[in-house]
Amino acid sequence: PPPAPGRHSACEVGPLIDLHTHTTASDGRRSPASLVAAAAAAGVTVLGVTDHDTVAGCGPAAAACADAGIEFVPGIELTSVRDAADVHVLGYFIDTASPPLVSFLADQRRRRVDRVRQMILRLAMSGVELDADAVLKPGIDDPATSAGRPWIARALVKGGYCATTGEAFERWLSRGRPAFVPRLAPPPEDVFARIHAAGGVASIAHPGLVGRDEWIPEFAEAGLDALEAYHTKQDGEQTARYIALADRLGLAVSGGSDYHGDESHGAVSPGSVSLPRAAYDAFLRRKAAAR
Repeated sequence: PPPAPGRHSACEVGPLIDLHTHTTASDGRRSPASLVAAAAAAGVTVLGVTDHDTVAGCGPAAAACADAGIEFVPGIELTSVRDAADVHVLGYFIDTASPPLVSFLADQRRRRVDRVRQMILRLAMSGVELDADAVLKPGIDDPATSAGRPWIARALVKGGYCATTGEAFERWLSRGRPAFVPRLAPPPEDVFARIHAAGGVASIAHPGLVGRDEWIPEFAEAGLDALEAYHTKQDGEQTARYIALADRLGLAVSGGSDYHGDESHGAVSPGSVSLPRAAYDAFLRRKAAAR
């Protein structure tokens, strides 16, 4: 059968536009240079790096993209919370040196470190002993690096407590499991405003995973620019639904693989989910209108 919208078979020809990837600056497994090399090998022509609550990977990725002849889109994935539910917001074309954004991200990363320590304490209460400083070492060595649950999941695998990072999330780290700690983060509307203040456009990440479509019209009224219609964990039916919803609300659409280089996230390679060129061109027009 043909691939779902945005998913490319090996025989397809056309630009691969992946606006959602992660590096070792947050919870990805590849360095920025390694990510770009993998993207180039996969045939990606436009690459967005969207690490969680940090832009530390953008500079090295931009340089590597320039060498590889890949168009680079500076981005970020910011954490927000509404009614105790996580809402991740992608920001694109941002000024990564914007002082208010840089200050905000530093606060976000400090919250992330606190959360990881709290989750490790909860694991200890269940008899699972991890060295918090060892888990957090990348963030301790470089405060621009953003800590997250995948770091704990990998430590659980390394310690022999779980066979895979997926099992670590299912058994310990997901909402409702013994070590889960809710996030402390601003509401989505605040995050939209911060992205706009840094010159960017805001897109809700993987809305199918959020599962609260009834919120999206309110977000559109509050300044949301786009929906991530194309995503590894959204099927063709969901993609079509979010394209239609975006059209009805006057929003653009974004898309990408959400590649982490980690089996728990599903994407097999950069470019395994691609935003169609026409949708990317419309996204660029949204950027121009916003500015």
